[in-house]
Amino acid sequence: MLSGELAELAGVTVRTLRHYHQIGLLPEPPRSAGGYRDYGVDHLVRLLRITRMTALGVPLSALPAVLDDPEAAEELLDELDRRAAADIERLLARRAGIAALRRSGAPPDLPPEVSAWRSGPAAEVPEDMVRYEHEQLVLVGHLLGEDGAAGFAALFGGADSGTAAFAPLTARFYALGPDTPDEEVSSLIDDLVEHLEPLVQRLDGLPPLDAQAEELMDELNRQNLRPVQHRVLRRVQQRLARPGGA
Repeated sequence: MLSGELAELAGVTVRTLRHYHQIGLLPEPPRSAGGYRDYGVDHLVRLLRITRMTALGVPLSALPAVLDDPEAAEELLDELDRRAAADIERLLARRAGIAALRRSGAPPDLPPEVSAWRSGPAAEVPEDMVRYEHEQLVLVGHLLGEDGAAGFAALFGGADSGTAAFAPLTARFYALGPDTPDEEVSSLIDDLVEHLEPLVQRLDGLPPLDAQAEELMDELNRQNLRPVQHRVLRRVQQRLARPGGA
């Protein structure tokens, strides 16, 4: 039979046949008088075995060693089963993450562990600050890592412990501008420190961010906040700094 006939019977493409020939997985058949490859049923059987093994997840590089070695095939099946089990765990974790995003209403690019710290729709946060909050939480979630984000959520709980509890202070912070009186700036710093200090004390359960992470957070703040807002934030951070770390 010709290449096209063999490929159709086996459910592969002619290009796949040529690739198998090139890597030595499928022996070259004899040529007909017209110079065409003339495949026999033995080629079809070997090709069916190859397609069956690749459908199970056996990599092409491993096929020469296992096609004719039952013991090697058994060991490979054990490894494939372990990989399949790991894939299932990853998919289950992905589905759990999707379900958590749906429950919280958080956007899919935001880790669900930190999504509770978004300002709620009733907070009337300026549009540019909504974007800033979102980018900040995306960056924090990444810098903390999966374990750190989960630890963060465990320490601080859900939305009741998030930005909803600080809505008045958040509104005052977002209202800061070049004409804000110095008295209001100083008062806001004091109030933020007072309300945030109990939470910062609980951060002992998490490792501090390293210097690069602090620089990235500060760069994001500089790019998104007004100068007075950035100064307030830096002053609050300085007063709340943990011994030995941020």
